[in-house]
Amino acid sequence: MTKSLDDDKAEDIVAIDLANKSSIGDHMVIATGRSARQVAAMADHLVSKLKDKGVKHVSVEGLRQGDWALIDAGDVIVHLFRPEVRDFYGLEKMWGAQPPPTQTVTLGEDMVTERAFAHA
Repeated sequence: MTKSLDDDKAEDIVAIDLANKSSIGDHMVIATGRSARQVAAMADHLVSKLKDKGVKHVSVEGLRQGDWALIDAGDVIVHLFRPEVRDFYGLEKMWGAQPPPTQTVTLGEDMVTERAFAHA
């Protein structure tokens, strides 16, 4: 999942462990796209890859506007933002995660994929 985002030049990828914090999922991934077009393209590519890997129930919101796309893949929730929208909502702060460092944070591809497929 994070590899797909990295391939699409997502910035400031952060993975948050939600286990024992929320019932919405076990993991949240947050990433930034530089434009509405990039956010929408990253979301489209990620949804396509999830479906290709057999994840049956993937829902997406916000593609039309492109400021913030939400992808719900079961136990993994992905938020893709334009920079100013990400700053405004501050999800990392809300969930007790550190803001993104200057380097990309990578969440193990196999672990996220397994979590997404567990509820497929």
